[in-house]
Amino acid sequence: MYASTQETVIPKYPFEPDEATGNPMFRVQQYNCVVNYKQSDFLIPHRKDYYFLALVRRGSSRGWVDTVPYVLKPNSFYFTVPRQVLLKEDISELTSISIGFTNEFLALDESGSLKNLPIIQNPDNGHELVLSDADLIFVDDLLEKIQAEYEAKNNWQHNMLLAYTKVLLIYLSRLYQQQISAVAPQPNRVLLKSYLSKIDEWYTQLHEVTAYADIMNISAGHLSEVVKEQSGKPAIVHIHERLIVEAKRLLFHTNQSIKEIAFALGFEDASYFNRFFKRLTDYTPVSYRTTIREMYH
Repeated sequence: MYASTQETVIPKYPFEPDEATGNPMFRVQQYNCVVNYKQSDFLIPHRKDYYFLALVRRGSSRGWVDTVPYVLKPNSFYFTVPRQVLLKEDISELTSISIGFTNEFLALDESGSLKNLPIIQNPDNGHELVLSDADLIFVDDLLEKIQAEYEAKNNWQHNMLLAYTKVLLIYLSRLYQQQISAVAPQPNRVLLKSYLSKIDEWYTQLHEVTAYADIMNISAGHLSEVVKEQSGKPAIVHIHERLIVEAKRLLFHTNQSIKEIAFALGFEDASYFNRFFKRLTDYTPVSYRTTIREMYH
């Protein structure tokens, strides 16, 4: 049933803003109907190039997350992160509310704490949280507040959305630790988590996989193999993504020059940083700073 998960054949679905708001980083969707998927949407492994969280109130469906089958249940919370491979097998009438957001949205958090929460890092590759009656009331109320703010289009909307989402992600991360992290992790999951932690510690100084393998006292080949198996992405991509997230944060929140940002991130040559940023984002650092500030200031 489960199709091949080779990187070259798995499509990655980009974040699509809804027509009503045009928000390029954040989206709220509510369903109270039969979801109109096309037949071609089923049995196709894919990834979402963004974070997706949904409270399912009623309905059922069958699907896969990586190689694990699941049956969707009412009054449960589901989530996926960009590295996970997903597959829809069947779906029925559904009542749910969901939010989707990009790494750029997480980068708006000046503290940098959101990206490190368990529900975002997902070190144990989970996808489902069971909600108690109290959990359901809290999460449902918070999602309703997020939807109201999303649709209102008031001043400082992105600040409000970020604040509400931060509370939601912290609450869900508590549930994650209770329900998912409590299970003893497999050694390869521990290795991936350690690698990501090392990147957070050293990304401004170390830009090569071999350097991380050295400080972890393992071979670069083994590290690359395990990281690709566990995350679905090459080991070097995690380093690059961390650099891009920090670069976007500095471009948005500070007035540092491009040269200063390049040096802060460990690039000796500002022109190489410009090429690196353009290759991974399709923007030059200057054009990204201009665009993001016009949008959110």
